[in-house]
Amino acid sequence: MLMTNFTRLLDPWDECESMRQPFFGQTEPSNAEFPAFNVWVSGDDAIVTSELPGIDRGAIEISVVGKTLTVRGSRRSEELAEGESFPHKERWFGQFNKTFELPFDIDADGIRAQLAGGILEISLPRAEAEKPRKIEIKSE
Repeated sequence: MLMTNFTRLLDPWDECESMRQPFFGQTEPSNAEFPAFNVWVSGDDAIVTSELPGIDRGAIEISVVGKTLTVRGSRRSEELAEGESFPHKERWFGQFNKTFELPFDIDADGIRAQLAGGILEISLPRAEAEKPRKIEIKSE
């Protein structure tokens, strides 16, 4: 939230758009707003979820390098017949690219991702080298 407010200070056009929306409505969601992701840690895994209705799993690319997760994808625009137009449009289409810095290195071989009912869920296990280890104390 703080970073979003700080970014608005750097981009006066973004601030103008946010003031325009109450009067004229939002013509299209911005790329920064779609899709929304949740990221949390559960035990030795990081879990990432997002609602991606209307997006085919083949249109989603997931990559991990160290602690950094990147999710890219796209949703196709609805095709209109000749003479049709959108008097009101809120559904987003186009490409998206989201990058997250996770709290620990990820075991890339153990990543599991599924898309069911329009919900993407990615399970990212902590790398073995990152897991806490119990050290045995030896006696002399």
